[in-house]
Amino acid sequence: MDKLRSLLTRLFGASLFIGFMAVGYYYNLTFVQLGLVDLGQRVIGMSRSAVAGSMAVFALVTCLVALAFGLWISRRTVHFKTKLRLVLLVVLAQTLITPLAQGLRSPQEFQVWILGCSLTLGFGVPVTFSLGVDLVPRGWRGTAAAAITGLAYLAANTVPAAWTIEDFTRPLVYLLPAGVVGIGMLAFLPLPIMRDLGRQGSQPNYAHGRYIQSADRRLFILIVLMFGVYFVDSLGFLRLLETPRFMDSAWQSLSFDTRLVIGLVHVLTAVIAGILYDALNVRSLFYWIFGIFALSHLMYTFSLRFSDTAEPLATPLLYATAVSLYTVVNFAVWIDLSNTRTIWRNAALGVALSGWAATFFSTALAIAWETSGMPLEQHLNIVDSLAILFLLGLMLQAYLPGKKEKTQETAA
Repeated sequence: MDKLRSLLTRLFGASLFIGFMAVGYYYNLTFVQLGLVDLGQRVIGMSRSAVAGSMAVFALVTCLVALAFGLWISRRTVHFKTKLRLVLLVVLAQTLITPLAQGLRSPQEFQVWILGCSLTLGFGVPVTFSLGVDLVPRGWRGTAAAAITGLAYLAANTVPAAWTIEDFTRPLVYLLPAGVVGIGMLAFLPLPIMRDLGRQGSQPNYAHGRYIQSADRRLFILIVLMFGVYFVDSLGFLRLLETPRFMDSAWQSLSFDTRLVIGLVHVLTAVIAGILYDALNVRSLFYWIFGIFALSHLMYTFSLRFSDTAEPLATPLLYATAVSLYTVVNFAVWIDLSNTRTIWRNAALGVALSGWAATFFSTALAIAWETSGMPLEQHLNIVDSLAILFLLGLMLQAYLPGKKEKTQETAA
Protein backbone atom coordinates (compact mmCIF):
# COMPACT_ATOMS: atom_id res chain seq x y z
CA MET A 1 0.00 0.00 0.00
CA ASP A 2 2.85 2.37 0.79
CA LYS A 3 4.44 1.65 -2.61
CA LEU A 4 1.17 2.42 -4.38
CA ARG A 5 0.78 5.66 -2.45
CA SER A 6 4.37 6.62 -3.29
CA LEU A 7 3.79 5.90 -6.98
CA LEU A 8 0.54 7.91 -7.05
CA THR A 9 2.29 10.81 -5.32
CA ARG A 10 5.10 10.78 -7.89
CA LEU A 11 2.61 10.57 -10.76
CA PHE A 12 0.61 13.47 -9.35
CA GLY A 13 3.74 15.58 -8.90
CA ALA A 14 5.02 14.88 -12.42
CA SER A 15 1.55 15.60 -13.86
CA LEU A 16 1.46 18.88 -11.94
CA PHE A 17 4.79 19.95 -13.44
CA ILE A 18 3.69 18.88 -16.94
CA GLY A 19 0.50 20.91 -16.57
CA PHE A 20 2.33 24.05 -15.37
CA MET A 21 4.87 23.93 -18.16
CA ALA A 22 2.53 22.90 -20.98
CA VAL A 23 0.10 25.76 -20.28
CA GLY A 24 2.98 28.20 -19.85
CA TYR A 25 4.59 27.14 -23.11
CA TYR A 26 1.24 27.27 -24.93
CA TYR A 27 0.83 30.83 -23.62
CA ASN A 28 4.26 31.75 -24.92
CA LEU A 29 3.85 30.03 -28.30
CA THR A 30 0.46 31.50 -29.15
CA PHE A 31 -0.46 34.63 -27.22
CA VAL A 32 3.05 36.07 -26.81
CA GLN A 33 4.99 35.12 -29.94
CA LEU A 34 2.16 35.29 -32.47
CA GLY A 35 -0.75 37.12 -30.83
CA LEU A 36 1.22 40.23 -29.88
CA VAL A 37 2.51 40.57 -33.44
CA ASP A 38 -1.07 40.47 -34.72
CA LEU A 39 -2.13 42.97 -32.05
CA GLY A 40 0.61 45.43 -32.95
CA GLN A 41 0.23 45.24 -36.72
CA ARG A 42 -3.48 44.61 -37.38
CA VAL A 43 -5.21 46.12 -34.34
CA ILE A 44 -2.94 49.03 -33.41
CA GLY A 45 -1.60 49.67 -36.92
CA MET A 46 2.12 49.66 -36.15
CA SER A 47 4.62 48.86 -38.88
CA ARG A 48 6.18 45.41 -38.93
CA SER A 49 9.59 46.83 -38.06
CA ALA A 50 8.13 48.74 -35.09
CA VAL A 51 6.40 45.61 -33.78
CA ALA A 52 9.55 43.56 -34.29
CA GLY A 53 11.56 46.18 -32.39
CA SER A 54 9.09 46.04 -29.50
CA MET A 55 9.22 42.24 -29.46
CA ALA A 56 13.02 42.34 -29.46
CA VAL A 57 12.92 44.66 -26.43
CA PHE A 58 10.42 42.25 -24.87
CA ALA A 59 12.84 39.32 -25.34
CA LEU A 60 15.78 41.31 -24.02
CA VAL A 61 13.96 42.51 -20.87
CA THR A 62 12.63 39.00 -20.21
CA CYS A 63 16.18 37.67 -20.52
CA LEU A 64 17.60 40.26 -18.11
CA VAL A 65 14.82 39.78 -15.52
CA ALA A 66 15.22 35.99 -15.62
CA LEU A 67 18.99 36.27 -15.20
CA ALA A 68 18.80 38.81 -12.37
CA PHE A 69 16.13 36.94 -10.41
CA GLY A 70 17.59 33.47 -11.06
CA LEU A 71 21.09 34.45 -9.96
CA TRP A 72 19.78 36.31 -6.90
CA ILE A 73 17.47 33.58 -5.61
CA SER A 74 19.98 30.76 -6.26
CA ARG A 75 21.86 32.01 -3.18
CA ARG A 76 18.85 31.36 -0.98
CA THR A 77 16.96 28.33 0.29
CA VAL A 78 13.44 28.25 -1.11
CA HIS A 79 10.95 25.70 0.19
CA PHE A 80 8.51 23.83 -2.04
CA LYS A 81 5.40 25.68 -0.83
CA THR A 82 7.17 28.99 -1.39
CA LYS A 83 7.92 27.98 -4.98
CA LEU A 84 4.22 27.21 -5.52
CA ARG A 85 3.27 30.62 -4.13
CA LEU A 86 5.75 32.29 -6.49
CA VAL A 87 4.16 30.40 -9.40
CA LEU A 88 0.78 31.60 -8.15
CA LEU A 89 2.01 35.21 -8.31
CA VAL A 90 3.14 34.72 -11.91
CA VAL A 91 -0.15 33.15 -13.01
CA LEU A 92 -2.18 35.77 -11.13
CA ALA A 93 -0.25 38.58 -12.84
CA GLN A 94 -0.79 36.96 -16.24
CA THR A 95 -4.50 36.50 -15.47
CA LEU A 96 -4.80 40.22 -14.82
CA ILE A 97 -2.75 41.57 -17.72
CA THR A 98 -3.68 39.13 -20.52
CA PRO A 99 -7.28 40.37 -21.12
CA LEU A 100 -6.00 43.96 -21.13
CA ALA A 101 -4.00 43.34 -24.29
CA GLN A 102 -7.06 43.45 -26.57
CA GLY A 103 -7.88 46.94 -25.29
CA LEU A 104 -4.53 48.46 -26.31
CA ARG A 105 -4.89 51.07 -29.03
CA SER A 106 -1.62 53.03 -29.22
CA PRO A 107 2.04 52.11 -29.67
CA GLN A 108 2.83 53.66 -26.27
CA GLU A 109 0.24 51.48 -24.52
CA PHE A 110 1.58 48.46 -26.39
CA GLN A 111 5.14 49.13 -25.26
CA VAL A 112 4.14 49.63 -21.61
CA TRP A 113 2.13 46.41 -21.69
CA ILE A 114 5.09 44.60 -23.29
CA LEU A 115 7.32 45.62 -20.38
CA GLY A 116 4.79 44.36 -17.82
CA CYS A 117 4.43 41.02 -19.58
CA SER A 118 8.20 40.60 -19.90
CA LEU A 119 8.55 41.05 -16.12
CA THR A 120 6.09 38.22 -15.42
CA LEU A 121 7.73 35.86 -17.92
CA GLY A 122 11.26 36.67 -16.80
CA PHE A 123 10.28 36.05 -13.19
CA GLY A 124 8.39 32.90 -14.14
CA VAL A 125 11.18 31.09 -16.04
CA PRO A 126 13.40 30.16 -13.06
CA VAL A 127 10.40 29.72 -10.75
CA THR A 128 8.62 27.13 -12.89
CA PHE A 129 11.78 25.23 -13.87
CA SER A 130 12.80 25.02 -10.20
CA LEU A 131 9.77 22.82 -9.53
CA GLY A 132 11.21 20.15 -11.84
CA VAL A 133 13.71 19.20 -9.12
CA ASP A 134 10.86 18.66 -6.64
CA LEU A 135 8.28 17.02 -8.88
CA VAL A 136 9.99 14.94 -11.59
CA PRO A 137 12.40 12.09 -10.74
CA ARG A 138 15.58 11.84 -12.78
CA GLY A 139 14.44 8.87 -14.88
CA TRP A 140 11.14 10.52 -15.85
CA ARG A 141 12.45 13.83 -17.15
CA GLY A 142 12.60 12.88 -20.83
CA THR A 143 9.03 11.56 -20.63
CA ALA A 144 7.81 14.67 -18.81
CA ALA A 145 9.49 16.94 -21.37
CA ALA A 146 7.87 14.94 -24.17
CA ALA A 147 4.43 15.35 -22.58
CA ILE A 148 4.92 19.11 -22.16
CA THR A 149 6.07 19.52 -25.76
CA GLY A 150 3.38 17.33 -27.28
CA LEU A 151 0.49 18.89 -25.35
CA ALA A 152 1.62 22.48 -25.99
CA TYR A 153 2.18 22.05 -29.73
CA LEU A 154 -0.96 19.99 -30.27
CA ALA A 155 -3.04 22.71 -28.61
CA ALA A 156 -1.16 25.50 -30.42
CA ASN A 157 -1.88 23.90 -33.80
CA THR A 158 -5.50 22.93 -33.23
CA VAL A 159 -7.17 25.27 -30.73
CA PRO A 160 -6.84 28.72 -32.38
CA ALA A 161 -9.06 28.94 -35.46
CA ALA A 162 -6.92 31.81 -36.75
CA TRP A 163 -3.69 33.55 -35.77
CA THR A 164 -5.37 36.58 -34.21
CA ILE A 165 -5.06 38.10 -30.76
CA GLU A 166 -8.77 37.38 -30.18
CA ASP A 167 -8.42 33.66 -30.93
CA PHE A 168 -5.25 33.33 -28.87
CA THR A 169 -6.81 35.11 -25.89
CA ARG A 170 -10.08 33.17 -25.81
CA PRO A 171 -8.87 29.90 -24.17
CA LEU A 172 -6.58 31.80 -21.78
CA VAL A 173 -9.54 33.63 -20.27
CA TYR A 174 -10.61 30.25 -18.85
CA LEU A 175 -7.24 28.54 -18.36
CA LEU A 176 -5.51 31.26 -16.33
CA PRO A 177 -8.25 31.86 -13.69
CA ALA A 178 -8.62 28.09 -13.29
CA GLY A 179 -4.87 27.93 -12.74
CA VAL A 180 -5.05 30.62 -10.06
CA VAL A 181 -7.72 28.68 -8.16
CA GLY A 182 -5.96 25.32 -8.51
CA ILE A 183 -2.47 26.53 -7.63
CA GLY A 184 -3.85 28.64 -4.79
CA MET A 185 -5.46 25.58 -3.21
CA LEU A 186 -2.26 23.53 -3.56
CA ALA A 187 -0.09 26.34 -2.23
CA PHE A 188 -2.12 27.24 0.87
CA LEU A 189 -4.27 24.30 1.93
CA PRO A 190 -2.66 21.74 4.32
CA LEU A 191 -2.99 18.80 1.92
CA PRO A 192 -1.08 15.60 2.89
CA ILE A 193 -0.01 14.95 -0.70
CA MET A 194 1.64 18.38 -0.87
CA ARG A 195 3.68 17.57 2.23
CA ASP A 196 4.84 14.38 0.51
CA LEU A 197 5.75 16.28 -2.64
CA GLY A 198 7.66 18.81 -0.58
CA ARG A 199 9.94 16.07 0.75
CA GLN A 200 10.87 14.73 -2.69
CA GLY A 201 13.37 17.51 -3.44
CA SER A 202 15.70 16.19 -0.75
CA GLN A 203 15.84 12.70 -2.26
CA PRO A 204 18.93 11.94 -4.45
CA ASN A 205 16.77 10.74 -7.35
CA TYR A 206 15.24 14.22 -7.52
CA ALA A 207 17.90 16.54 -6.11
CA HIS A 208 20.79 15.48 -8.36
CA GLY A 209 20.39 15.69 -12.12
CA ARG A 210 21.69 13.25 -14.70
CA TYR A 211 24.48 15.60 -15.78
CA ILE A 212 25.39 17.04 -12.39
CA GLN A 213 29.01 15.91 -12.84
CA SER A 214 30.95 18.68 -14.65
CA ALA A 215 27.68 20.62 -14.83
CA ASP A 216 29.27 24.07 -15.17
CA ARG A 217 31.32 23.13 -18.22
CA ARG A 218 28.41 21.33 -19.80
CA LEU A 219 26.10 24.26 -19.04
CA PHE A 220 28.26 26.56 -21.18
CA ILE A 221 28.35 24.09 -24.08
CA LEU A 222 24.60 23.51 -23.95
CA ILE A 223 23.85 27.23 -23.83
CA VAL A 224 25.89 27.67 -27.03
CA LEU A 225 24.17 24.73 -28.75
CA MET A 226 20.66 25.71 -27.68
CA PHE A 227 21.34 29.32 -28.68
CA GLY A 228 22.28 27.97 -32.11
CA VAL A 229 19.10 25.91 -32.32
CA TYR A 230 16.79 28.77 -31.30
CA PHE A 231 18.65 31.19 -33.54
CA VAL A 232 18.42 28.92 -36.60
CA ASP A 233 14.75 28.17 -35.93
CA SER A 234 13.68 31.78 -35.29
CA LEU A 235 15.74 33.28 -38.11
CA GLY A 236 14.19 30.87 -40.61
CA PHE A 237 10.63 30.81 -39.30
CA LEU A 238 10.35 34.60 -38.98
CA ARG A 239 10.86 34.86 -42.73
CA LEU A 240 8.61 31.92 -43.54
CA LEU A 241 5.85 33.71 -41.60
CA GLU A 242 5.91 36.44 -44.26
CA THR A 243 5.47 33.93 -47.11
CA PRO A 244 1.78 32.95 -47.56
CA ARG A 245 2.50 30.00 -49.86
CA PHE A 246 4.36 28.29 -47.02
CA MET A 247 2.03 29.22 -44.19
CA ASP A 248 -1.40 28.92 -45.85
CA SER A 249 -0.80 25.28 -46.73
CA ALA A 250 0.54 24.37 -43.27
CA TRP A 251 0.43 26.24 -39.94
CA GLN A 252 -2.20 28.76 -41.05
CA SER A 253 -4.22 26.37 -43.17
CA LEU A 254 -7.99 26.78 -43.15
CA SER A 255 -8.21 22.99 -43.00
CA PHE A 256 -8.37 21.73 -39.43
CA ASP A 257 -7.15 18.32 -40.63
CA THR A 258 -3.88 19.84 -41.89
CA ARG A 259 -3.22 21.60 -38.59
CA LEU A 260 -4.19 18.45 -36.68
CA VAL A 261 -1.66 16.39 -38.66
CA ILE A 262 1.09 18.90 -37.81
CA GLY A 263 0.06 18.80 -34.14
CA LEU A 264 0.07 15.00 -34.09
CA VAL A 265 3.53 14.90 -35.68
CA HIS A 266 4.70 17.20 -32.89
CA VAL A 267 3.28 14.73 -30.36
CA LEU A 268 4.79 11.67 -32.05
CA THR A 269 8.25 13.18 -32.44
CA ALA A 270 8.13 14.54 -28.88
CA VAL A 271 7.49 11.00 -27.61
CA ILE A 272 10.41 9.72 -29.70
CA ALA A 273 12.61 12.56 -28.43
CA GLY A 274 11.68 11.74 -24.82
CA ILE A 275 12.69 8.11 -25.32
CA LEU A 276 15.94 9.09 -27.05
CA TYR A 277 16.73 11.66 -24.35
CA ASP A 278 16.56 8.97 -21.66
CA ALA A 279 18.45 6.39 -23.74
CA LEU A 280 21.18 8.42 -25.47
CA ASN A 281 23.53 11.30 -24.78
CA VAL A 282 22.22 14.75 -25.64
CA ARG A 283 24.85 15.29 -28.34
CA SER A 284 23.17 12.59 -30.44
CA LEU A 285 19.91 14.53 -30.36
CA PHE A 286 21.66 17.73 -31.47
CA TYR A 287 22.98 15.88 -34.56
CA TRP A 288 19.41 15.14 -35.54
CA ILE A 289 18.12 18.62 -34.67
CA PHE A 290 20.63 20.56 -36.75
CA GLY A 291 20.53 17.98 -39.53
CA ILE A 292 16.74 18.12 -39.86
CA PHE A 293 16.70 21.93 -39.75
CA ALA A 294 19.31 21.99 -42.53
CA LEU A 295 17.28 19.54 -44.63
CA SER A 296 13.96 21.34 -44.14
CA HIS A 297 15.36 24.76 -45.07
CA LEU A 298 17.03 23.16 -48.09
CA MET A 299 13.63 21.80 -49.15
CA TYR A 300 12.11 25.27 -48.84
CA THR A 301 14.83 26.75 -51.07
CA PHE A 302 14.31 23.96 -53.63
CA SER A 303 10.61 24.82 -53.66
CA LEU A 304 11.41 28.49 -54.31
CA ARG A 305 13.71 27.57 -57.19
CA PHE A 306 11.71 24.88 -58.94
CA SER A 307 8.04 25.23 -58.02
CA ASP A 308 5.38 27.96 -57.85
CA THR A 309 2.83 25.81 -56.03
CA ALA A 310 2.19 25.45 -52.31
CA GLU A 311 4.83 23.58 -50.34
CA PRO A 312 4.02 19.85 -49.79
CA LEU A 313 3.00 19.03 -46.24
CA ALA A 314 6.12 16.87 -45.86
CA THR A 315 8.34 19.93 -45.41
CA PRO A 316 6.47 21.54 -42.47
CA LEU A 317 6.16 18.08 -40.91
CA LEU A 318 9.94 17.70 -41.11
CA TYR A 319 10.31 21.18 -39.61
CA ALA A 320 7.91 20.26 -36.79
CA THR A 321 10.03 17.19 -36.06
CA ALA A 322 13.15 19.28 -35.44
CA VAL A 323 11.18 21.73 -33.27
CA SER A 324 9.80 18.95 -31.05
CA LEU A 325 13.24 17.37 -30.67
CA TYR A 326 14.90 20.52 -29.36
CA THR A 327 11.92 21.54 -27.22
CA VAL A 328 12.09 18.23 -25.35
CA VAL A 329 15.80 18.80 -24.71
CA ASN A 330 15.09 22.33 -23.50
CA PHE A 331 12.52 21.19 -20.91
CA ALA A 332 14.68 18.38 -19.53
CA VAL A 333 18.35 19.25 -19.76
CA TRP A 334 18.51 22.36 -17.54
CA ILE A 335 16.95 20.36 -14.70
CA ASP A 336 19.32 17.45 -15.31
CA LEU A 337 22.28 19.82 -15.01
CA SER A 338 21.13 21.01 -11.59
CA ASN A 339 20.46 20.35 -7.95
CA THR A 340 17.92 22.06 -5.70
CA ARG A 341 20.07 25.18 -5.36
CA THR A 342 21.58 25.56 -8.85
CA ILE A 343 18.35 24.99 -10.80
CA TRP A 344 17.41 28.67 -10.44
CA ARG A 345 20.70 29.82 -11.95
CA ASN A 346 20.88 27.13 -14.61
CA ALA A 347 17.31 27.62 -15.81
CA ALA A 348 17.79 31.39 -15.95
CA LEU A 349 21.08 31.10 -17.84
CA GLY A 350 19.90 28.30 -20.10
CA VAL A 351 16.44 29.55 -21.08
CA ALA A 352 17.28 33.26 -21.06
CA LEU A 353 20.63 33.16 -22.85
CA SER A 354 19.68 30.48 -25.36
CA GLY A 355 15.94 31.02 -25.93
CA TRP A 356 15.19 34.67 -25.29
CA ALA A 357 18.57 36.11 -26.36
CA ALA A 358 18.51 34.06 -29.57
CA THR A 359 15.00 35.36 -30.26
CA PHE A 360 16.18 38.93 -29.70
CA PHE A 361 19.13 38.67 -32.10
CA SER A 362 17.32 36.65 -34.76
CA THR A 363 14.36 39.07 -34.77
CA ALA A 364 16.63 42.07 -35.22
CA LEU A 365 18.67 40.34 -37.94
CA ALA A 366 15.66 39.00 -39.86
CA ILE A 367 14.05 42.45 -39.96
CA ALA A 368 17.34 44.07 -41.04
CA TRP A 369 17.79 41.57 -43.87
CA GLU A 370 14.20 41.92 -45.07
CA THR A 371 14.20 45.73 -45.01
CA SER A 372 17.51 45.75 -46.89
CA GLY A 373 15.84 43.79 -49.68
CA MET A 374 17.50 40.41 -49.18
CA PRO A 375 15.65 37.79 -51.27
CA LEU A 376 13.87 35.00 -49.40
CA GLU A 377 15.97 32.31 -51.08
CA GLN A 378 19.23 33.96 -49.97
CA HIS A 379 17.85 34.36 -46.44
CA LEU A 380 16.99 30.66 -46.21
CA ASN A 381 20.33 29.68 -47.73
CA ILE A 382 22.11 31.49 -44.90
CA VAL A 383 19.91 29.84 -42.28
CA ASP A 384 20.57 26.47 -43.90
CA SER A 385 24.31 27.12 -43.87
CA LEU A 386 24.23 28.01 -40.17
CA ALA A 387 22.47 24.72 -39.37
CA ILE A 388 25.06 22.79 -41.35
CA LEU A 389 27.93 24.65 -39.65
CA PHE A 390 26.61 23.71 -36.20
CA LEU A 391 26.18 20.11 -37.34
CA LEU A 392 29.72 19.95 -38.74
CA GLY A 393 31.09 21.60 -35.60
CA LEU A 394 29.47 18.93 -33.44
CA MET A 395 30.86 16.17 -35.65
CA LEU A 396 34.37 17.63 -35.59
CA GLN A 397 34.23 18.06 -31.81
CA ALA A 398 33.22 14.42 -31.47
CA TYR A 399 36.13 13.07 -33.52
CA LEU A 400 38.94 15.44 -32.60
CA PRO A 401 41.44 14.05 -30.08
CA GLY A 402 40.47 14.86 -26.51
CA LYS A 403 39.17 13.48 -23.29
CA LYS A 404 36.66 10.74 -23.91
CA GLU A 405 33.53 10.59 -21.80
CA LYS A 406 31.16 7.78 -21.15
CA THR A 407 28.29 7.81 -23.60
CA GLN A 408 25.57 7.98 -20.97
CA GLU A 409 27.28 10.89 -19.20
CA THR A 410 27.99 13.09 -22.23
CA ALA A 411 25.83 16.20 -22.31
CA ALA A 412 27.14 17.83 -25.44
